[in-house]
Amino acid sequence: MLSQIKEIAHTLAPRLIEIRRHLHSHPELSGQEYQTAAYVAGVLSSCGLHVQEAVGKVGVVGELPNQGTDPRLLAIRTDMDALPIQERTGLEFASRRPGIMHACGHDIHTTVGLGTAMVLSQLNGALPGPVRFLFQPAEEIAQGAGWMVADGVMDQVTAILSVHVFPSIPAGSVGIRYGALTAAADDLEILIVGESGHGARPHEAIDAVWIAAQVVTNLQQAISRTQNPLRPVVLTFGQINGGRAPNVIADQVRLQGTVRSLHPETRSNLPEWIEQIVANVCQTYGAKYELHYRRGVPSVQNDPALTQLLEAAAHEAWGSDRVQILLEPSLGSEDFSLYLEHAPGSMFRLGVGYPDKFNYPLHHPQFEVDESAILTGVVTLAHAVYKYWQREHR
Repeated sequence: MLSQIKEIAHTLAPRLIEIRRHLHSHPELSGQEYQTAAYVAGVLSSCGLHVQEAVGKVGVVGELPNQGTDPRLLAIRTDMDALPIQERTGLEFASRRPGIMHACGHDIHTTVGLGTAMVLSQLNGALPGPVRFLFQPAEEIAQGAGWMVADGVMDQVTAILSVHVFPSIPAGSVGIRYGALTAAADDLEILIVGESGHGARPHEAIDAVWIAAQVVTNLQQAISRTQNPLRPVVLTFGQINGGRAPNVIADQVRLQGTVRSLHPETRSNLPEWIEQIVANVCQTYGAKYELHYRRGVPSVQNDPALTQLLEAAAHEAWGSDRVQILLEPSLGSEDFSLYLEHAPGSMFRLGVGYPDKFNYPLHHPQFEVDESAILTGVVTLAHAVYKYWQREHR
């Protein structure tokens, strides 16, 4: 079956490059993927899949009909949205939309998802159960998965697989990660309330800027001395706003940031831990505060059995020298984790790096991919789907 999958994929390769370049030239922001969704729906329909549009607001679901009697339902998730970045690659098929770019490889993800559907649709009844393809909007704002789940895309799903490009791995190779793949990402907002006064008489005021600085410093220092270093926590304040004039002591400062963690137990304790430090600092210097901690997406925790399935599929397709076992997780976030609250799943890393030139990171205006990676992704995913049906039903 692997040789047949490879043969079909190689035949489709020029068409897949065409699809990817179309998607790259016409990026759309999170929640606005209307043309992308219509294009995806058209490709899926041409392959004979049952297609539903406007799922999860702008998402698309394509289902490959049941070809046997196995009751299991396998889902494949890929995302479609682009970023508000002005592209500077100089490619002939660069973004035609000013200020919008596929700088995170979601055009590759969508193409791999479509390619996998195209390959599997040509296997002539080789799959004993159905496959549901989820083309998700709004991953970059961590909302699309929630929209899709709310519309029932995980109903009856018994397992789910996904893929994400990785420029630090060369094209032609894949990365496999057991356990935590990405971090939980939560939002933090702190308002420090002091009392205004003249810049020349600080003792008559309560300086919210200085107290905010103490809050930031104390939180960063406390991480290194009160949190388990084997369970990493990253707290970043990306915005600080306050003050009215250079010679007026500020009465309010607003801090906004992100909190990243890998372990659920650590994450559950973070709001109380942060508030205790903020409260202590403010009490010491006579300020008041408001703290808002908003839980975002949880950590992606790859299922061991499905991760082993992906590793075996990649190993059989490409050989051991092209399969990397990733020893470290990423502290980036992925709303793929929301699907894992409903069924076990696993995401693998698809190498897209060029072997002979500098590879810009994700979210960079000069981010490029080696398009040969598309074939690697399609074959790996299609073979993993086939192998899934060979596993005993547990």
